[in-house]
Amino acid sequence: MRIAAMAAGAVGGYFGARLAAAGHDVFFIARGANLAAIETSGLNIESVHGDLHLPKVNVTDDPKAIGPVDIVLFAVKLWDTEKAAELTKPMMTDTTRVITLQNGIDSAERLAPILGAEQTVGGVTYIATTIAAPGVIKHTSTFARMSFGRADGKADATLDRFVAAGKAAGLDLGLSADITAERWKKFIFLTAMSGATAALRSSIGPIAADPELLAFVKQLMEEAYAVGRASGVALDHAVIDERMAQITGSIEPGMKASMAHDLERGNRLELDWLSGKVRALGRELGVATPASDAVWTVLKLHRMGTR
Repeated sequence: MRIAAMAAGAVGGYFGARLAAAGHDVFFIARGANLAAIETSGLNIESVHGDLHLPKVNVTDDPKAIGPVDIVLFAVKLWDTEKAAELTKPMMTDTTRVITLQNGIDSAERLAPILGAEQTVGGVTYIATTIAAPGVIKHTSTFARMSFGRADGKADATLDRFVAAGKAAGLDLGLSADITAERWKKFIFLTAMSGATAALRSSIGPIAADPELLAFVKQLMEEAYAVGRASGVALDHAVIDERMAQITGSIEPGMKASMAHDLERGNRLELDWLSGKVRALGRELGVATPASDAVWTVLKLHRMGTR
């Protein structure tokens, strides 16, 4: 298949590299130091599932040079959503599917007016990756899962082909029976992880070991769950117990959300679309969000980056 990674960051770069190694025509969109490093030295994946070096990679900063593709793995930072969507247009046909692998809860809704409702597919990933250096992606979690699907639940030949291709490449991916609910489940977990690890300047291990701080994590989940239910999403409260069990049991103690890494590096934060989104929806829907308000308050001055 012809696949574009928009862009060659921690998520798009990882999954794109695995697909390229399996023989698919993968095109990476990158810029700046990351583009220069990949052009010069290729793309490197350092992973608990085995390292990978792709010495020669199809990489460019101009999507027009790529032409039509079957799949776009759309994984840019949330503030770049609309701009990157416009850049994606030259790679689109009626059968192209753009799978949103961004954080947040509204990326598919933001993309659909630009790229088309038929072409836009909601998705989620469960993976811990960072850009360790330009051209180097470090994967630290034992899990690396991708789930996606059409909101209307219709069969889709392009997505079926991609599932088959991904599984043949050894990836853990598949179609979701209810992508709306799954996106919210991910959002509930992510807002808590990002809010806690960024606001408390800590990996999840010390937070989970402190009863008071662990209760703060659960409160962040409860607030995201409450605004999701108030928005009309069918969510089972058991999702909170499941995610809390992960935090106290199966997640690596050294894990931090990407927003915590961005904070440490002085980069711009996705705060507005994570705890800030819970806060905004709470005000709109009449749901109290004191824990999310606290995260917003302590990180507000860092939203645009400090470098």
